[in-house]
Amino acid sequence: QVQLVESGGGLVQPGGSLRLSCAASGFTFSTYLMTWDRQAPGKERELVAIITTDGNTNYANSVKGRFTISRDNGKNMVHLQMNSLKPEDTAVYYCNARTGARNYWGKGTLVTVSS
Repeated sequence: QVQLVESGGGLVQPGGSLRLSCAASGFTFSTYLMTWDRQAPGKERELVAIITTDGNTNYANSVKGRFTISRDNGKNMVHLQMNSLKPEDTAVYYCNARTGARNYWGKGTLVTVSS
């Protein structure tokens, strides 16, 4: 059974940092492209960061230079380090695994950036 379980969300002040984690199971993690996506209230889900099977990364312009995605194939984990957080980063953050026709989602973790 495929599972993606996100953790690490919470309330943080503007300028603060959070580290999100996603624990994967039920599939061959190292062969999947992993992404973090987010959905803010009243908005569509958007792609935040991508990491390929060989570790190449790419980011949405809105988070470039502030967020870092990483993966640990030995532990089947993907992380999102978020620094210099802004109120507009407030959203539910989702972990996603994809390869070919297969596409799996976690249930999300809420990040709220507010003073």
